[in-house]
Amino acid sequence: MIKRLIKESIVADYKRKKVIVLLGARQVGKTTLLTELQEGKGKVLSLNCDDFDDVLAVEGKTTTELRQLLAPYDLVFIDEAQRVKNIGLTLKIIGDLKLDTQVVVTGSSSLDMANEINEPATGRLIEYHLYPFSLPELAADTSEREERRLLEQRMVYGLYPEVVTEPADAKRTLVSLTNNYLYKDLFAYKGIKKPELIQKLVRALALQLGSEVSYNELSNLLGVDKSTVENYINLLEKCFVVFKLDSFSRNLRNEIKKGKKIYFYDNGVRNAVLSNFAPLELRNDVGALWENLMVSERVKRNAYADNFAQLFFWRTHGQQEVDLVEDVDGVLHAFEFKWNARAKSSLPKAFADSYPNSTYEVITPENYWSFVK
Repeated sequence: MIKRLIKESIVADYKRKKVIVLLGARQVGKTTLLTELQEGKGKVLSLNCDDFDDVLAVEGKTTTELRQLLAPYDLVFIDEAQRVKNIGLTLKIIGDLKLDTQVVVTGSSSLDMANEINEPATGRLIEYHLYPFSLPELAADTSEREERRLLEQRMVYGLYPEVVTEPADAKRTLVSLTNNYLYKDLFAYKGIKKPELIQKLVRALALQLGSEVSYNELSNLLGVDKSTVENYINLLEKCFVVFKLDSFSRNLRNEIKKGKKIYFYDNGVRNAVLSNFAPLELRNDVGALWENLMVSERVKRNAYADNFAQLFFWRTHGQQEVDLVEDVDGVLHAFEFKWNARAKSSLPKAFADSYPNSTYEVITPENYWSFVK
């Protein structure tokens, strides 16, 4: 069993007596983590809302009914909670009960669930995000040396649990994931009128990996208005398919102020969208894959360490650029990602002059471990 870094943080939060919500894409290991969290924890009630009987146990219940259901247990797990109608209101009631029972809820970032939870239950929840495996999680199970050996494989096939544990079937697993699970919540969502448009958009984003994305260009490419493109990208973010970085700007007149770069949470999913699992030596997108892996690993690292850094990219109209700018309490850390460790790179003068107290580091396959750890 590969230990998830988030597990100890969740257990430590039991003492806060709030409902814990674990969100993440389908197939990233939420149910497996729930199983681990049950071990040695007293009397446990486990509900799986893929089972309609378990849905009925919590859906539309009164305060008294929920107290009678939950109070006899030390721990209650509600898996796939997005299937419960008005789950946000139910969680608000549970939070208000102030029981000694610890309730842990999971959801596959279903859009309805995300919307409902954020409204009525605010202040009563502790929210966690679970991602595909991180490189440090895998190294803790094997070794840092082994993960360095497998780095090229991770860049192509990614870090979804089933891909990692059954590498011989990685390609089939990823194709199944993208065809059957990736868009499942989106296609069920009431705002989606053209499912095929989502697939075309994701493919377009995959082809622009590591580049600045223009919503106007995407709208022309797809034949829809700019607001539709923006709305669909926001929905893809809520389902943990992609995430975006805004451009960083404080001082310079010629800094790009409204640009966006979009990354995939998993390299394997990105490559599956393009049906391209070619080895690195046969690819022309190795730099983009390296950048995507490093930025997504940094997102996981910061989330699991409760590091509330803000991530941006920086570029001027004169094409000076920095791949990643991390703002930690006002202190700026600039990073450049180079697959070729011998490639020359330096901090753009305009950035150095405007932000003289910032740090700068080039991340390569020779020194990346401290960046992701």
